[in-house]
Amino acid sequence: GLNIHFLHVKPQKVPSGVQVVPLLLLHGWPGSVREFYEIIPILTTPQKGRSVVFEVVAPSLPGYGFSDGASKQGLGTAEMAQIFNKLMQRIGFKRYYVQGGDWGSIIGSDISVLFPDHVIGFHSNMCFVNSLMSNLKLFLGSLAPIIINASQLEIETNYPLSAKFSFIILETGYMHLQSSKPDTVGVALRDSPVGLAAYIIEKFTTWTNPAWKDLDDGGLTKKFTLDKLLDNVMIYWVTSSITTSMRLYSENFNKARRDSGIDSLPVLVPSGCSRFRYELAFLPRFVLKDKYQKLLTLTGHEDGGHFAAFELPEVLAKDVFDFVEEERKSVQIKQEL
Repeated sequence: GLNIHFLHVKPQKVPSGVQVVPLLLLHGWPGSVREFYEIIPILTTPQKGRSVVFEVVAPSLPGYGFSDGASKQGLGTAEMAQIFNKLMQRIGFKRYYVQGGDWGSIIGSDISVLFPDHVIGFHSNMCFVNSLMSNLKLFLGSLAPIIINASQLEIETNYPLSAKFSFIILETGYMHLQSSKPDTVGVALRDSPVGLAAYIIEKFTTWTNPAWKDLDDGGLTKKFTLDKLLDNVMIYWVTSSITTSMRLYSENFNKARRDSGIDSLPVLVPSGCSRFRYELAFLPRFVLKDKYQKLLTLTGHEDGGHFAAFELPEVLAKDVFDFVEEERKSVQIKQEL
């Protein structure tokens, strides 16, 4: 088995009438549990007018930070979904909510598909669909946006498709490298702290606001502090986990994953999506609803990027609270009927 590191934070002084509910909080690459240091206190503190507060479990993904990496091939997001479901069971949570971005979104989707009886609801700040039908819908939307009833923000973040695809090609070079040769680039990054910092921190510029890449300092201190960014880098450096973290790409972008068919399966548990303007994927409702078939909440924010929990913790926390309140309300209505 693998040793899995996780943060477990319980709320203190819970008022009468407020229910404590478990939340599995999942990060991605090149992030870590450090992304959650600002949002966890909000989620675990009773909020005025809220009927719930969260008991948060935030694990380091296998191969990331202080969690063990796999000793053999075959540990992709579906396998991580099994690990984290088992983790929640062992802690004592038979049913729980899931929230995630980046890889955390993919793992959260896999958990919801594989273990729907255990997942009360799934919320993500990177809801993603990549199917023939979803891409066809996006194309049709470019021909006649009015017939798809897209919001202005949905139109601005997806069209023209030529600009969107150019941006994706420009920003996914790392993905092709890590999907095909993670160990090769890992040797270089593991040997140079400056190289590792440059490789990781660059993402906090272009994925937070692509316009910042033209600034001398990359705009890094507009939303973060250098200490916080280096905290995240140091988690990779002191654990020598950059190579094992990048292997997740090669474990997921392969024939075995495609043949499993899990990406084509809908998420049937209640779901909520937070979309931030500069996120790599800001998909319209008419695309998302095919995958997330019980989409209870869908927000679009004029600001924010890929690292929402790190960048705008108050905004994301509000969306998570709103989603859980909406899910509980929908259950209550069904029971009354």
